[in-house]
Formats: sequence, structure tokens, C-alpha cells
Amino acid sequence: MANQKAIFPRDTGLQVRMLLTMFLLGLLYVAFAGVLFQAGAGVGVMVVVIGALSLSQLFLSDKLALASMGAKEVSPEEAPGLHAMIERLCIQADLPKPKIAVADIDVPNAFAMGRSQKSATVCATTGIMRTLSPAELEGVMAHELAHVKNRDVLIMTIVSFFASIASMIMQFAFFFGGGGDDEDGGMPFIVILLASFVVYILSFFLMLALSRYREFSADRGAALVTGRPSALSSALMRISGAMEQVPTKDLREAERMNAFFIVPTSVKGAIQTLFATHPPMEKRIERLQKLEGQLQSGTA
Repeated sequence: MANQKAIFPRDTGLQVRMLLTMFLLGLLYVAFAGVLFQAGAGVGVMVVVIGALSLSQLFLSDKLALASMGAKEVSPEEAPGLHAMIERLCIQADLPKPKIAVADIDVPNAFAMGRSQKSATVCATTGIMRTLSPAELEGVMAHELAHVKNRDVLIMTIVSFFASIASMIMQFAFFFGGGGDDEDGGMPFIVILLASFVVYILSFFLMLALSRYREFSADRGAALVTGRPSALSSALMRISGAMEQVPTKDLREAERMNAFFIVPTSVKGAIQTLFATHPPMEKRIERLQKLEGQLQSGTA
């Protein structure tokens, strides 16, 4: 029924993983703060700077992401079909309607940003709107709304920023911490550098692990709400194929958003590795096909 709500299913596995990720990050950064304070001079200023940057990231991350993609918010008059589609999906999912943006680039992709369901923005590129059929695009938009519903966009923003902070501190240590000539002066520099490196690596892998699982969760949520796993499966394959035709230069310019895209730009000639932000495409398709069979048999 068109007006019947089909609430996005709660993914307990994702909820647990997000809580565990934040708990581990909390422990990691408490230990990290202790190391920095023990290291001595300059930490106070560093903490103030990092605090200011953290608040800026939390409240400006969506605007920065949209600006980096050249995306602009569009009105219902400018994109009536996209607005109608997302509004219908939001009614089915019991979600407030997000802001809707379009990035005028050939890279076929979509992403969601925002620190809460009420402040979310969903963005599609002109490339993806040209590439997909209406049913396929609906599956992609439902996938992005699943991220909003699950609140995993906020967690990913925080986790990715923690990794950026550790990287920034490493740069501070290189530029400002290594100038001492005395025997004791070199120890804080080494401690800060090593601690920052360890924190960066652990944060990075926590982000990757959460990123891969949240894609499975959003795929499942979108498929259940639209009732057409095959449409999303077809969209993923079509996006991957279309990505092969996009110039490498354009893909590289967009790759900073890979963790938030529905399909990473590194799909061109990429080998799935330990560093992949998304699960292997064949695994996503396999799960969607299995879900299609479950829906047809009434066991989903």
C-alpha cells in the first residue's frame, strides 16, 4: 500500500557495533590524552585547538562535505522527481524529510550527511540520476535514508575525525616537537609521535570495520522498505559499471568521500583489501539476492 508505513528495521548488530566503537574510541583517547599531558609543554594549546576543531567538525561536517563535492541544496521546484521520491520514502520510513542536494558531477554516486535525523542532508550526483532507472534510484535513496535512520552517519563522522586529529597531532609533533637538542627534550617528541601513530592506526581500522558493516545494514534496510532488493542490486552493479567510464582524475577528486558513498570511487580496477571502506560488491549482491528469495517466500 502506498500510504502504509514500512519502518526501517532496527539493526541490533549495527547498534552494538556503534556503541562498541565509541566505547573503544573513548578508552583510546583517554589513554592518548594521558600520554600527551605526560609529554609536557604545548599540550594545553593543542587541546584548545583540537577542541575547537572538534566542535567545528561536528556542526560543519555536512556543509564541508557538500562544498567539497560542489553540491547545492535543491528545492522541490528544481528537482520535483527527487523530492517526491524521497518524501514518499520518508513517509514509509517514519523519518523527517532531509535537505536534498545535487552535485553536478559525472561520478555516479550518493551519500548522506548530518549529525541527527532532523539536520540530515541526502545528496545525489547528476551522474547517478542519469545512470539509474527510477526504481534503481529509489533503492539508492532508500539506502542513504537507512544511514540517516540508523544514525551511523554521525558515528562515522566522529570516528573519521578522531583519526584526522591523531594525524594532525603527528604533524604538530614533526613541525614543533623535534627541535630540542638536549637529551630530555627529544623524549616528549618521540612519545607524542608514537602515541599519535598508534591512535591513528586503531581509529582508522575501527572506522573501516564500522563502515563495512553499516553498508550491509543500509542495503538490507533499503531493500525491506522498498520491497525490491533486486532494484538496489541492479543499481549497485550499474553504478560500478558506470564508474569504469569516469575519468580517473574525476574519481580521485571525489575519493575523499569514499567512506560515505554508496559505492567507493576506488571500484575501478580495485582489489578488495584490508583497507577497503566497503564490503566486496559480490557480497552485497549475494545478500540482496538472498533477501529477495526470503521476501518472495515470506520468510524475511
